[in-house]
Amino acid sequence: MTVWDPSRYLEFADERSRPFVDLLSRVHAADPKLVVDLGCGPGQLTASLAKRWPGAHIVGLDSSSEMIMRAAEFAGPHVRFLVLDLRDWRPDTGVDMIISNATLQWVPGHRALLPSLVSWLNPDGWLAFQVPGNFDEPSHRLLRQLSADPRYAPMLTEVAWPAAADAASYLDDLADLGCSVDAWETTYLHVLSGPNPVFRWISGTGARPVLQALPKDRRAQFVSEYQELLNEAYPARPYGTVLPFRRIFVVAHP
Repeated sequence: MTVWDPSRYLEFADERSRPFVDLLSRVHAADPKLVVDLGCGPGQLTASLAKRWPGAHIVGLDSSSEMIMRAAEFAGPHVRFLVLDLRDWRPDTGVDMIISNATLQWVPGHRALLPSLVSWLNPDGWLAFQVPGNFDEPSHRLLRQLSADPRYAPMLTEVAWPAAADAASYLDDLADLGCSVDAWETTYLHVLSGPNPVFRWISGTGARPVLQALPKDRRAQFVSEYQELLNEAYPARPYGTVLPFRRIFVVAHP
């Protein structure tokens, strides 16, 4: 199991929070009593739900103990956090709102979980999730290509690669379950600053399993080569480095 670094992840907290806000803008739950965030990460976005729904009991789940330790600072009377793999979660009662922000892509076969998630919703409940749709972009293609290099490939055979479907596939899945579905996609143009900005971004998320699987000496060489490839694919401009980032959004209501 790889380890998450909350500080590295939060370096681009503003950019990473935008999809969460955009997702919630299409959720029209009036007064939910139980809200569950699957893959809550460092917790600041989960805690913000208490301001939108002050009468709700909010639970954030994440399989990373490092993330939950960071999230603990946002816990309160109506907000709690638990270390738990979302695949092992079973609610004791109906849920009014299930949200998952940039998490399901890490769960192999996550589309098979959708029937259970919908079944756990109360009759007026909501399911909302967002996943990256950028796995064919240079940042990920270059990572896979370099990982396949014979110098590195033998050490990366057990690495889990994230994946997600397109918006239309999720719409079909949830419509077949009897839900009203709002599915869309957005490509953000993040303007990043500083040295090796795209590497700093992806090293906290998509490249994390690869980097942690490599021995320290091989990792340094890999990072050097990967940074060079990324800087060529995403050249710096006078105002910063542009990282196009496509995201898939789904909101479903039984």
